[in-house]
Amino acid sequence: MIYTEISKNKRNTALLITFFLVLIVGLGYVFSLYVDEPLLLPIAVGFSILMSFFSYYFSDTIVLKMSHAKEIKRIDDQELYRSVENLAITAGLPTPKIYLIEDTAPNAFATGRDPKHAVVAITTGLRQKLTKQELDGVMAHELSHIGNYDIRLTTIIVVLVGVVTLLADWMLRISFHGRRREGGGLIMLIGLVLALLSPIAATIIQLAISRKREYLADASGALLTRYPKGLADALRKISHDHEPLEVANKATAHLYIVNPLKEHLDQKDRIGRFASLFQTHPPLQDRIERLEKM
Repeated sequence: MIYTEISKNKRNTALLITFFLVLIVGLGYVFSLYVDEPLLLPIAVGFSILMSFFSYYFSDTIVLKMSHAKEIKRIDDQELYRSVENLAITAGLPTPKIYLIEDTAPNAFATGRDPKHAVVAITTGLRQKLTKQELDGVMAHELSHIGNYDIRLTTIIVVLVGVVTLLADWMLRISFHGRRREGGGLIMLIGLVLALLSPIAATIIQLAISRKREYLADASGALLTRYPKGLADALRKISHDHEPLEVANKATAHLYIVNPLKEHLDQKDRIGRFASLFQTHPPLQDRIERLEKM
C-alpha cells in the first residue's frame, strides 16, 4: 500500500506540474487576447519557468533562512544525530543534514528537492520535550517525507501556487490599466473568472496534498520504527502545547509535522467541510487514532 502511494506521489508531481503550466498558459492566453498584447503569453510562460527553476534549487535554503535554522553536527548533539542516522540507514536513505530552530514550541519539518539534498529541521522545544522513542517517531515521520518524495512535490507545488497567484494579480492589474481590445467583454469575463479562481483552486490542491501526505508519512514512519505508539505519543504531546512557533507563517506552515500556527484544534468539531479544505493538516486526533490501530 505504502509503495503504491510513493509511486502515485511521483506521478502526481508530473501531473500537477502539467496542470499548473496549462493554467498559467491559459491565463496568459486569455489576457493577451483581451489587452491585445501578444507578448504577454510568452512573458508569463517564461516567468513561470524561471521562477520554478530558481525555487526548485533554492527553496530549501529560503525556507531554512526564514525559519532561522542553523545546521548542527554530530558533536553538537550525538543522540539526535545517531537517531536520524540509524533511521536513515534503515530506510535506505542518505543521512540528511540536521538543522536546529531556537524556539520552545515543539515542531519539525523536512525540506529539499530529493533524498540526496534533504534537510531535517527541529525546534529546541521538540528536542527537549520528547522522549527518545517519541523523537525517533518524529524523525521517522520526517524521513518518510524524504523517502516518499513529498519534499519534492511540496516544493514544486508551493512554487507554482505562488507563481499562479502572482500572475493572476499581475494580469488583473493589466486588464484594468492596460490597452483593451474592442468587443472583448466575454474574454474579459473569462479572464476575470480565471484570475480570481485560479489562486483559490491552486491553494486547495496544495493543502489537499499536504493533508494526504501527513497520513502517508505517519504510516511510513511507524513502519520504519516498528513502534507506532512513539509517534502517536509525540503527536499527542505536541498537540497539548499551545505555544505558536514564532518563525512560522502561512507560507511555511504546511511543511511542519503539526500546524505551527496552532489552528489545528479539533477540526471535525470546530469547522465545516468546506472550511476544512483550507486546513494545512488533517485532524490530529484522526492521525493519533490511525497510529494506535496499527
